[in-house]
Amino acid sequence: MPLNLAAIFCLTVSLFAVVGADDPYRFFNWNVTYGDIYPLGVRQRGILINGQFPGPDIYSVTNDNLIINVFNSLDEPFLLSWNGIQQRRNSYQDGVYGTTCPIPPGKNFTYILQVKDQIGSFYYFPSLAFHKAAGGFGGIRILSRPRIPVPFPDPAGDYTVLIGDWYKSNHTDLKAKLDRGKKLPLADGILINGRGPNGASFTVEQGKTYRLRISNVGLQNSLNFRIQGHRMTLVEVEGTHSVQTSYSWLDVHPGQSYSVLVKADQPAQDYYMTVSTRFTTTVLTTTAVFHYSNSAGPVSGPPPGGPTIQIDASLNQARSIRTNLSASGPRPNPQGSYHYGLINTVKTIRLANSAGLINGKQRYAINSVSFVPADTPLKLADFFNIGGVFRVGSISDNPTGGGLYLDTSVLGVDYRAFIEIVFENKENIVQSWHLDGYSFFVVGMDGGLWSSANRSQYNLRDAISRCTVQVRYKTSLIHLKPVKTVHEIITVYPKSWTAIYVALDNVGMWNLRSEFWARQYLGQQLYLRVYTASTSLRDEYPIPKNALLCGRASGRHTRPL
Repeated sequence: MPLNLAAIFCLTVSLFAVVGADDPYRFFNWNVTYGDIYPLGVRQRGILINGQFPGPDIYSVTNDNLIINVFNSLDEPFLLSWNGIQQRRNSYQDGVYGTTCPIPPGKNFTYILQVKDQIGSFYYFPSLAFHKAAGGFGGIRILSRPRIPVPFPDPAGDYTVLIGDWYKSNHTDLKAKLDRGKKLPLADGILINGRGPNGASFTVEQGKTYRLRISNVGLQNSLNFRIQGHRMTLVEVEGTHSVQTSYSWLDVHPGQSYSVLVKADQPAQDYYMTVSTRFTTTVLTTTAVFHYSNSAGPVSGPPPGGPTIQIDASLNQARSIRTNLSASGPRPNPQGSYHYGLINTVKTIRLANSAGLINGKQRYAINSVSFVPADTPLKLADFFNIGGVFRVGSISDNPTGGGLYLDTSVLGVDYRAFIEIVFENKENIVQSWHLDGYSFFVVGMDGGLWSSANRSQYNLRDAISRCTVQVRYKTSLIHLKPVKTVHEIITVYPKSWTAIYVALDNVGMWNLRSEFWARQYLGQQLYLRVYTASTSLRDEYPIPKNALLCGRASGRHTRPL
């Protein structure tokens, strides 16, 4: 049975004294089960947390310690990961297989996280075995401490809005298809908070302003979000207060999170909240209800249309998202006080995505390497000095142009280095990339081949700082051809790039992955090993006493109390 709260508290105090003792603790007891769900009208086996689909929201404040006891009542190993939570000095808690052993069936594991120096909107999700296609996800919000000013008045309400594509097939069937080397077809529909068309409702009072925390928790589709008759003011992007720009629609790519303010300033009735796929010839659309409490009538007529395959509009919107330099972040100093544009980068890493067949099966790769999980979490192998699990430098830091091959790709980088990473997209779809453990500055994106000359157009002043970024493809709409699946959009000019700057100030083993979940599952990921020889707690926390041990780390000891 799950540990009770008193036991968890004792475990926390005794095992993790390195966590900030003066900061509040929040305790969560979660039971993960299978259960029947009907999001698109057919019965499916979904993953529930405490009987809920989606799972419960996590409410927290900057620097809170989150003690999350997860009991695995599934019939297979399970892990949760925390999209956007930086796990400062503590990659052991990241909840991906490169860092954390799975929770065996019938067992529990207590995550001990601190949302150190963070604010904003994020989400959690299951990271193993294509479980993400069955649910198990939920919203995370980190509020500012009371004495830290927020650059907008308190909203009348604060809603989590989880959007994502969805399949009627059970996740085991989708996983089996990928294991056979096949591609996933176009999804069957779109969900808003786990519900199909008009299944979710958000109640507002006329004249008041509301905050919506929107996250794309889906498997592969970029989604367009809009509310009939209302404009949205973007205020926060994955932990960064943004310049407050008004939009009639917002593109949310896989893995991304945004906060918008919406004022209920229209005549009192119900309105469509609409989400539709982007960059697909077959457009999937779903709706929720934006309900005025004094509504004179229900929604009627067709939902409002939105952009579909227009690339330039999406790119222009992405470029318009900037950091609010005068706003405080998690600390009282302005977000613009860190002058990233004045720091010289010491290294440039170029990462090119690709797709192809290996042994007759579909695989995806970065710099020609298609990732295969090792038999032991990489972070544990690193800690226990277990040889033969992975090799630092098993992936090149520049595209090789060679054929695809399998390896456990780990890229070594130095602690405290300030580096440039360029994502090069030579394929015919928009890509979406996420880096665990960090927030990075999106300094540039454009079509064509990247070269050092492109640095002259970088935004070195107020680029948005975030953890998930898209890389577009360049196209002329008149050249689009019909497609059969979301993976087969054919374009004339597919080459494009996105550049980020990142300060490597967080020691650990960090997952860099495609947020297209089939691509991640079939190899489009790597681990960034941020290393220092120091054993100081100022640089990295020790392995948790309660860490699960598996693979070649089985039978070893973590550390004494």
